Amino acid sequence: MKKQTPRSLAIEILNRVEDGKAFAEPLLDQYLATDLLSDIRDRGLLTELVYGTLRMRGFLDWVLAQFLQKDLTAADTGLRNILRTALYQIFFTDKIPDHAIVNEAVELTKLADPGKVSLTNAILRNVLRRKEQLPFPERRQDFRSYMAILHSHPTWMVDRWVRQWGEEEALSLCQANNTVAPLVLRANRLQTSRKRVIEELHREGITVEKTAYAPDGLVVREAGKSLRDTVAYRQGLFQVQDEASQMIARLVNPVAGETILDLCAGMGGKATYLAEIMANRGRIIAVDLRKGKLRQLQDLAKRLTVRIIEPVAADATADLDKVDHNSCDRVLVDVPCSGLGTLRRCPEIKWRLTPEILQSNTRLQKTLLDRAGNYVKPGGRLIYSTCSIMPEENEEVVEAFIATHPEFLLVFPTGVERLFLDDRGYFRTFPHRHGTDGFFGAVMEKTTRGEKGYDPIDRQD
Repeated sequence: MKKQTPRSLAIEILNRVEDGKAFAEPLLDQYLATDLLSDIRDRGLLTELVYGTLRMRGFLDWVLAQFLQKDLTAADTGLRNILRTALYQIFFTDKIPDHAIVNEAVELTKLADPGKVSLTNAILRNVLRRKEQLPFPERRQDFRSYMAILHSHPTWMVDRWVRQWGEEEALSLCQANNTVAPLVLRANRLQTSRKRVIEELHREGITVEKTAYAPDGLVVREAGKSLRDTVAYRQGLFQVQDEASQMIARLVNPVAGETILDLCAGMGGKATYLAEIMANRGRIIAVDLRKGKLRQLQDLAKRLTVRIIEPVAADATADLDKVDHNSCDRVLVDVPCSGLGTLRRCPEIKWRLTPEILQSNTRLQKTLLDRAGNYVKPGGRLIYSTCSIMPEENEEVVEAFIATHPEFLLVFPTGVERLFLDDRGYFRTFPHRHGTDGFFGAVMEKTTRGEKGYDPIDRQD
């Protein structure tokens, strides 16, 4: 059996992402957790090939199309990914000799599709000869194609963002989406402080520094080993969580002793942080339809010594049997969404998403928000959040809800810095503006009066 290499493993992962609709991050974590690659340089190359190929897929496919007489069929996924990874190395790496890239691609093709060996060899050698003469679109002549091809985003997405923010900001966003996202941690305030986590990880050969905004956040700058292998991880001193995601918990702004409902809890990143902010005093009901996610949440809570979370497996689009109406001080509904704020971490999303899927998302989001409002007690807070930057998943959902629920009033949050809030009090983060994932949040208060004509700046959370 041929020894597996970073390139062969990258092809396996990319095939599973494309054919099986899997996500790259958990797959890559699984592969890196094995002993298939022991050399840290090989592990780094595998990571770069997977993420780099996914990020630049639009560019790579355009280059490939210049050298193919006809498109590859759906049955050619393996060959397409062999060629994509080879092209990525040719255009975006400078430490791998061209002949080694071609030879490895040819060897991989022999195993995957022996009848296409000559095609692989011919395409890659032609690319090497002609890559300086390729007719890439120029920004001044065709900005739309320039963005879609050179910065590797679907054309419909480019069109939307240019209309939404203008050319310069849309370009900055696309450029940021193609960068490597930082690894961010959250110090567990139940167990420790940021200062102590910095010291503990430094002793284990990992350099971290404080995040710019999140008060419990840490950015990993250098890591000589996996974070999961550290004593600090096993002791529950920290959890991996992006800075913007941490700030959603700050947006909820819970108080010790309150009853909190997390309606789409997932694996519990936000729920456990809420418990930490509440100093393990109060009650957090964590609802998710997927029992596997709730088991992961329970494992996480145990490692972090969180004791106040009650997992509930239920469909949040239906009425919850175990939660009374008007009973919760704060309800967080972090809805399933497109994930367009997380393209640095999940670049495969941009090749799967369509405008039609966005519309389907909004129907579910409106249903979940409508249900969530039932559980908020008068005077309580309803917090809506997404990891999307699209208006139809964000403010348009909130405004449609408020229009049909006059008892809810938009409030101007105080749990986060003012720079993340617009004039209406909506919370927004962006990769190109803040160096975080792109998140949206809105805080609403439930009254008993059903007031209208309300100015949110006059009220404080």
